[in-house]
Amino acid sequence: MKTRTVFAGILFIGLGLYFLAGQMESPLFHFFQGWPALLAICGAALLGQAHSAREYAYLFPGFLLLGFGVELLLASAFSAWPRGVNMFFFLIALAFFASSRKQKGGAGFGVLFLLLAVLLTFSGRGQPFFHLVQAGLSSVWKFWPLGLIAIGVYILWTRRK
Repeated sequence: MKTRTVFAGILFIGLGLYFLAGQMESPLFHFFQGWPALLAICGAALLGQAHSAREYAYLFPGFLLLGFGVELLLASAFSAWPRGVNMFFFLIALAFFASSRKQKGGAGFGVLFLLLAVLLTFSGRGQPFFHLVQAGLSSVWKFWPLGLIAIGVYILWTRRK
């Protein structure tokens, strides 16, 4: 980080509010306690640093931490809030899309994670199309981690031009 003033400022303000909320007796402030709030505070600090110092490498982790923190806070507060791995894939896709606007890459990974989120969201709901896909690929589904390993090995071993 070139200048840490924005990151440190937002982090100290967030931590001060976090510990102040812990001392208050109100149930509203109790909502902001726990490690998901700390994730959101760190993510907000990274986003502030990314935008103020034009250090766009901090956009992805900032959006990711802020998104995970807010998602976990809302999931614990509202019983109707969507939960599951699909929400985390959706947040990863949003982080890739947001960072790709300022950096030169990442939109392809955003599309990949968005497709995974959509697939996981609708595959368990009895949709006819996803049921056919799931039935057709059930034997291959056991080995999908090998595909991820193969993609990772390909990315690591191919030479960059």
